[in-house]
Amino acid sequence: MERVKTGVPGLDEIMKGGVPKNQLVLVTGTSGTGKTILCNQFVFNGVKKFNENAVYLSFEEPIDFIKQNAKVFGWDFDVIEKSGKFQFIKYDPYRIEDVFDVLESTIRDVKASRVVVDSISALALYVRDEAELRKMIYNLSIILRRLNCTSIIVSEIVHGTEPRLSRYGVEEFVADSVIVLYYERIESAFTRAIQIWKLRGSTHSEKLHPYEITSKGIVVHPAQEAYIRSGLGRRER
Repeated sequence: MERVKTGVPGLDEIMKGGVPKNQLVLVTGTSGTGKTILCNQFVFNGVKKFNENAVYLSFEEPIDFIKQNAKVFGWDFDVIEKSGKFQFIKYDPYRIEDVFDVLESTIRDVKASRVVVDSISALALYVRDEAELRKMIYNLSIILRRLNCTSIIVSEIVHGTEPRLSRYGVEEFVADSVIVLYYERIESAFTRAIQIWKLRGSTHSEKLHPYEITSKGIVVHPAQEAYIRSGLGRRER
């Protein structure tokens, strides 16, 4: 099975080489886990390290804000935008009638093979019906697969809704693979942990691993095991 490396230190190792090519991956977690940082890292590494063009669709944060925060980690998106290998799209979640057409057109123009949609939860501001939301995410996945893209969609876990893996409880069923990020207080300290919840068609680490948000982005420690209190991290055998 062909893999796409994220370039996130340690993450490819616990996925046994990276994300299976052309899959749709859900990245989910509570607030403060670094979901957007991981997505920035995925697309920036794609362009700079692996010569894979990319598109980043943001429904929430302004592009200038994303760029400013990315520079803290040494990722200058202005440079890769000017190269023609990368493009941001900012879209109002209340006006998404043609968003998939815009996304598809941009992917073709950039010749992108990596895509991020941050966050899929914003679609629910427009689509209230759960079945319709699932259909919309499914249609998005069809478009991205048809264009041969390896893609990340972002959702979040709302505190108190565990064991749901996402805000609306449908995202994880449409995605091929799921990466869960945790940020919990244990006694007097906070701990971060990452888990590959599922990786369709592939083996992967079934353990919780600690990770850090460093000055160079997210770093996963594959040789270490993390412990959290959340029931989400405990899977039935």
